[in-house]
Amino acid sequence: MTELVVEVHVPLVPQPGVSADEYPFPWIETVEEFLQGLEDSGRGETFDDGEELDDEYLFFVWQAPESELIALARRIADLPGVPEGVYAVVTDTESEQMGVGRRVEL
Repeated sequence: MTELVVEVHVPLVPQPGVSADEYPFPWIETVEEFLQGLEDSGRGETFDDGEELDDEYLFFVWQAPESELIALARRIADLPGVPEGVYAVVTDTESEQMGVGRRVEL
């Protein structure tokens, strides 16, 4: 059965002020912790682990109406440290390629 998935595309930009010996993308962990908290509370679900695609990092959310998933993507974009330029792609579980679908500016 095909289900709606929203990909949250975050530019893969190093956190400003991170030294050369530190992990340059600590915001990825921030988003993962946020999503885990949603899952633990039963208020959201991730479709798959985050993944790099070209110069972006993608998070996948599903199991809710589109409007709720887009609202969730906006919350991700507003998390501390998350780079500017986040957008969503509305797709489904049958899609064979990431990044293919209707783009939603956040």
